[in-house]
Amino acid sequence: MPRFYFDLRDGDDLAIDEEGLELPNVGAVQAEAAISLADMARDAVHGAPLLGGGRRMAIEVRDEAGPVMQVRFSFDVETRTH
Repeated sequence: MPRFYFDLRDGDDLAIDEEGLELPNVGAVQAEAAISLADMARDAVHGAPLLGGGRRMAIEVRDEAGPVMQVRFSFDVETRTH
């Protein structure tokens, strides 16, 4: 089974996956990346407030040959005054 690496990007920060996961196909890779990114987004929302700003996150998936896919998520906070 091929091994895939899920590097985590949060803004300008990048955490390299040294271990990777063995997954059977690209569909399983996409599902794993989406679940991981959803977890990152949930943790970010419960973290520090993003007043007047936003957040950009991504999972960059690679295998031994190189990049396979990138799954991105972004959200912005826009405050309106009356």
